[in-house]
Amino acid sequence: MDRTRLHALLARESAEAARRNPRSRAAYARADHLFGRVPMTWMNKTAGAFPRYLAAARGARVTDVDGHQYIDFCLGDTGAMAGHSPAPVTEAVHRRYAELGGATAMLPTEDAEWVGAELTRRFGLARWSFSLTATDANRWAIRLARAVTGRPKILVNSYCYHGSVDESLIVTAPDGTGTPRPGNVGAPCDVTLTSRVAEFNDLAGLERELAHGDVAAVLMEPALTNIGIVLPEPGYLAGVRELTRRHGALLINDETHTFSAGPGGCTAAWELEPDLLTIGKAIGGGIPAGAYGLSAELAERLLARTDLDLVDMGGVGGTLAGNALSVAATRATLAHVLTDEAFARMSALAERFEAGVRAGLDAHGLPWSVSRLGARTEYRFTSPAPRTGTESAAAADPELEDFLHLYLANRGILLTPFHNMALMCPDTTENDVDTHTEVFAAALAELAG
Repeated sequence: MDRTRLHALLARESAEAARRNPRSRAAYARADHLFGRVPMTWMNKTAGAFPRYLAAARGARVTDVDGHQYIDFCLGDTGAMAGHSPAPVTEAVHRRYAELGGATAMLPTEDAEWVGAELTRRFGLARWSFSLTATDANRWAIRLARAVTGRPKILVNSYCYHGSVDESLIVTAPDGTGTPRPGNVGAPCDVTLTSRVAEFNDLAGLERELAHGDVAAVLMEPALTNIGIVLPEPGYLAGVRELTRRHGALLINDETHTFSAGPGGCTAAWELEPDLLTIGKAIGGGIPAGAYGLSAELAERLLARTDLDLVDMGGVGGTLAGNALSVAATRATLAHVLTDEAFARMSALAERFEAGVRAGLDAHGLPWSVSRLGARTEYRFTSPAPRTGTESAAAADPELEDFLHLYLANRGILLTPFHNMALMCPDTTENDVDTHTEVFAAALAELAG
């Protein structure tokens, strides 16, 4: 690739973004009381000198404060996979908060059992508890795994994503050992004291780490997502399950992003058998919600332990977890929005998106790859597609990524700012997908010169 041409195109698109968005630029400039000038510092991970500011969003559309409307393939990095403010969730939230009242009263609601039963139908885990985020669901699942096994360490995949869970911020060094992930802020201790790591799709590496006998649980996504989609090779996930059982470690599937694979995530689609399952983001239809499920056998083992304080001091739970508003939103989302039928349509749209990207790559002979996980599609700047998280991380090209994101945004299309992910929601249309195909092809043509 001609880097000089890329730099010129990136400068042009950056200038155009600044010209098109004066109100967003001004809002960012005067945000003196916010740490990093944004509500959360990750909002600065955007192409261009400042983020676009949200005015409104509905379905698969976002409108910024400068009046530009976008086809939204970002969808809150999965948090809005149900679409923005879907009507059934809006109605359920209004009824709970405005009509009945009581968002959080430290009392259970009947909605919770309905949600638990539906999560069991979808994912197969028999018992469920709630959190506000998938990060907390992962933290609490880890604590339960340590309690029931008596082992101290958690094993994760290199360049995995499990939120801000301390134990997950570890990657493989060139010699195959574990090392802190670059950029980890204020770690409470050396992560190698709490964690072990193996590459995704590497059963030999996994077995080597499990052989130490100190791993309470393997916490993993059935497919890596936040470093770009890395799909499991044939037999890999079955091998993980066999090895964890042989070495006495529990298996935790984090389906927060891989929920895109279908109504029951990868666990249902690929007939997986985890001991615990964590999920968050999309299940609340945009309202903060998370959950973790346990197998019946594991739940019984934990509840039989009279030495465990699972009520107050056990480090599992939060005052707002399982609140009436979140649970009502989750019930509405699962019952009426992210249905089995909706997933079938979303996956078909993602397949169309994948085909459009692939056609663009083929037209220019680009050595890139594109992968799909149900309703989620992503391209990487390498071919063949990466088979590990470390390979996927090595394929990053921040300048190229920024150019494509700015080019698309300046023409009314949003991708996830952290990477090249596009997600479909129930309101996404074929025309939305085809619009991306056209604009993406135009961007590649400009790069080719």
